[in-house]
This record gives sequence, C-alpha cells and structure tokens, in this order.
Amino acid sequence: MSSKKSVLQFPCTFPVKVMGRNTDEFTALVNSIFAKHLPSLDDAEMSRRLSNGDKYLSITVTFQARSQEQLDEIYEELNGHKLVLMTL
Repeated sequence: MSSKKSVLQFPCTFPVKVMGRNTDEFTALVNSIFAKHLPSLDDAEMSRRLSNGDKYLSITVTFQARSQEQLDEIYEELNGHKLVLMTL
C-alpha cells in the first residue's frame, strides 16, 4: 500500500455497511471477517436490515477504528469475497 494520508483522525468511531443475499452463509462470513479484525466486537455494535422482499441483507458494524490500514484490510477482505455484493 502507498503511504497515503487519511482524512480521518484515529482512533475514531467508524461504520462499515456490508450488503449481500439474505443467507446464513453471508451472515456467517461477515461475522467471521469482523471477528478476525475486531476480536472484542460486541453484538450490540452490529445492526441488520432486510430488504423489502427479504432477499438481501445489510449488516452495519460500528466500531473504534485504530488506523487507515485496519480499515483497508477489512474492506479488502470483505470486497474480495463473492458473497459480498457491496460495502459502504
């Protein structure tokens, strides 16, 4: 990675929204990726929302980000998986 400067000041509270199909496999994947990067993550920091037809699920995780590198690693792993349709 290049040494780019972040506009964020760390540590900071940061939300990551992940969208995919409403399946147990997608939910387990998202949980495992966040557990890997944020071992002390509490379920209270996660919220879930179904689409109108219950076909898609968005999971938002709000946590204390330590660095831009940490955020980049989380986004890279999420976006690298075929079950993840989009991240914000």
